[in-house]
Amino acid sequence: MSFAVRLGVSALALSVAAGSAFAQDDEFWAKAGEQFQGVTLRGVTEATPPSNYISDVLAPEFEEKTGIRVEIETTSWDQMYDKAIKDMEAGTGIYDMVYIEQDIVYAYLARDFLVNVTQALEENPDLKAPSFDEADFTTFADYFRGDDGDLYGIPMEAFIKIYLYRTDLFSDPEVQAAYKEKTGKDLAPATTHEDYQAIAEFFTQWGEDHDMDLWGTTAQAHTGHPASWYEYVESVAPTFGVYGWGIDPDNNYAATVENGGAMNSDAAKAALKWWLHMRDIAPPESVQSTWTEVATTFAAGRAAQGLVYGENAAWIASDDTKSRVVGNVGVALPPLQDGVMEAAESGEGYIGYYDGGAFGLPVTSKNRDAALLFLQYIGQESVQPGWAVAAPRITHTATYDDAGVQDMNTELGGYYDMLKDQGRLFAGAPAYPFHAQLREAVAPIFYEILTGSIEPDAGLDQMAEKAEQELTDLGYRQ
Repeated sequence: MSFAVRLGVSALALSVAAGSAFAQDDEFWAKAGEQFQGVTLRGVTEATPPSNYISDVLAPEFEEKTGIRVEIETTSWDQMYDKAIKDMEAGTGIYDMVYIEQDIVYAYLARDFLVNVTQALEENPDLKAPSFDEADFTTFADYFRGDDGDLYGIPMEAFIKIYLYRTDLFSDPEVQAAYKEKTGKDLAPATTHEDYQAIAEFFTQWGEDHDMDLWGTTAQAHTGHPASWYEYVESVAPTFGVYGWGIDPDNNYAATVENGGAMNSDAAKAALKWWLHMRDIAPPESVQSTWTEVATTFAAGRAAQGLVYGENAAWIASDDTKSRVVGNVGVALPPLQDGVMEAAESGEGYIGYYDGGAFGLPVTSKNRDAALLFLQYIGQESVQPGWAVAAPRITHTATYDDAGVQDMNTELGGYYDMLKDQGRLFAGAPAYPFHAQLREAVAPIFYEILTGSIEPDAGLDQMAEKAEQELTDLGYRQ
């Protein structure tokens, strides 16, 4: 038998096998859904590309296969948290699924808000979908496991915050010559803060000189929204070697330098002043920008480079109905101080934020079994490739090898390769159950720094002192 014939027979066999597997899956979903006819599941999440895919694609698919209606409420980040937490605290059972961001899961676990999904499926084997396997998830799923190793949330997005740059600008001969003349260096994506700053200053001036709506960098610098605080502590400070918000949990949760912390260290102060300078030469809307507006600023072609959450990379690079820079987006690692990369590679530090979230099942849900089915549906391998192409998030190891994902990887300048090969250099938020309380305690001081009411050095001193006071009041510092 010739190779071509053998290949054709093999492809046919694989196609038949796949068709048989899909038929078995459809049979499971139809049968499992029979007992839940008339049930409507309700979930709440932030209006992000991955969440919108659940609402627009996966929820209708699930309803078609099971007969169970799913209503996904997509709203703002702060409203999402407010609605979910109030529902779980009051036990009203409005929501059957809630979005759990990686940085808040530890607080939810400490308050016993979530159903143990692993245990629930073990206790209800009739509800276990043959197409769902926890082992398929990437290690990002470990952020949503309890001390017992069980899963308390189904990962639905995972992405890193990356350095995006305009390839059309960086490759323009006129721009390259002007940059070389001004700095003595070749124009290329920055690897150090000094180079990033030089590029940012150059392009802001270039935009002014050429009457262009162009600035040198983005800045997630809203003066009254936690997004700015997150950009500093999770994306900028680590690149200067300040980890875990500058708190040392192994040293009585020290935050001040005096007590062994790093929140007001020289490195932290250098990081903040560098970032504030970037804000000052960023587009004017930056002082009111959250993670959403930073993405739209870059997509509008108003910044030559910037730190942007990876979940937005696909539409920025490929959707010409929303983005003016389609085909001109490059990706790189963030700029770093000396020693930070070595610390990340050794596991002693990290170079930026590995963000993401999961859908969890509140213990207050009135439709727990039906919700378990939906969580498995969005967690099965077969739905992942289309989801990853629509919104650059990968939670299953096999997704990287999908042909469509590989095509998008090329269009994104190798973003998925970076996520797969260098994602280990990034880290999620520290495992602090007091995450929200501490943020709310110190953020007002941070906003005063942003508005100029407090000098940066003095502001960080105050933040560190306030952090220790709050941690003492909460019982973490003894």
